[in-house]
Amino acid sequence: MSHTTSISQARDTACSGRALKGRLILENGQMFAGTIIGKPRRGYGEVVFHTGMTGYQEILTDPSYAGQIVVMTYPLIGNYGINPQDFESRKPWLSGFVTAEACDEPSHWQSNQTLSDYLTEQGIVGLTGVDTRTIVRMIRDKGALKGWIVPDEGGDPPTADELDFPETMKGHVERVTTPAMYQASESGRYHVVVIDFGTKTNIIRSLVHMGCKVTVVPARTSFETIRELRPDGILLSNGPGDPIDCADVLPTIRKLAGTYPLMGICLGHQLLALAFGAKTGKMLFGHRGSNHPVKELTSGRVWITSQNHGYAVLAEDIPAALEVTHINVNDGSIEGIRVKSLPAFSVQFHPEACPGPRDSEGLFEKFLQHMAEQGERHLVHAT
Repeated sequence: MSHTTSISQARDTACSGRALKGRLILENGQMFAGTIIGKPRRGYGEVVFHTGMTGYQEILTDPSYAGQIVVMTYPLIGNYGINPQDFESRKPWLSGFVTAEACDEPSHWQSNQTLSDYLTEQGIVGLTGVDTRTIVRMIRDKGALKGWIVPDEGGDPPTADELDFPETMKGHVERVTTPAMYQASESGRYHVVVIDFGTKTNIIRSLVHMGCKVTVVPARTSFETIRELRPDGILLSNGPGDPIDCADVLPTIRKLAGTYPLMGICLGHQLLALAFGAKTGKMLFGHRGSNHPVKELTSGRVWITSQNHGYAVLAEDIPAALEVTHINVNDGSIEGIRVKSLPAFSVQFHPEACPGPRDSEGLFEKFLQHMAEQGERHLVHAT
């Protein structure tokens, strides 16, 4: 081998990590070979799949994916690059990203970075050239599996027996919540306090767009601290992990729901349900995609919704204090509830994500209506 050839091969291996081979190794022993993109490091997490054709930038920065390796079912990812407008949080929180094909020559007028370059910059490992169809079928049949993305480091790759597969979904809310209270909007008709369990930026943006003053507070902010902010309403945000891990906030949520109009989204939905006596459980493989059909029970209308969750409110033994308002058309799981005696409701899906594209936008309007009615009641009592 010539000196020139060896230099060329070394350069190719170093260039964007594209020539470095790697594997996804699952806890059941299955291995899937591919090419490393992003940061050439090991990544560990719960392996889940997302069925959306677009929105990979939002998926990368959605805090609800903390500690997970996300497999994209759509075969080509990265074709419109990365832009400064579509981030859902301050950084990616997932542990790894898997695609069948990653585009390294994106075309979009807002793009300023490739998918691989963004992953490299953020220290996230990715794997492309992978048989994602087989991975998804396996997860669909057996449920979410824990796994490692492992770059080839010379010699034989490790086997599942040589790797540890610890629990992956503990303590992530503490990682993703805001470290300090901040104001996202300083003026508005109604003051909404968002309790940040891992909120997406577009939830805050939606509230601001509807004329709300928005204050974002850490996940374990006390009732007394929130009361001092003099809110008109409370929003419980989405977030990662098992809702039972946040059981210590349930008394605060119940007290808030009895004091202010309240809306919950995704993890916030599950926490509201738990606060009023319902139960939650882990789903086989969850709902992650942008086209999940949900039926509104009062009208019979079916909405197209965006979802990202691996836990759900259990349909068995729903407490008398709660009413189920929405169900999933595909599997009958609970997608929405309301507290019968209070202006408090929640949904499992993401109304801010523009599925449909505006099917569920009215939920924010309902939240504003509850705040308006609460304000009118206060005026009546004051006079």
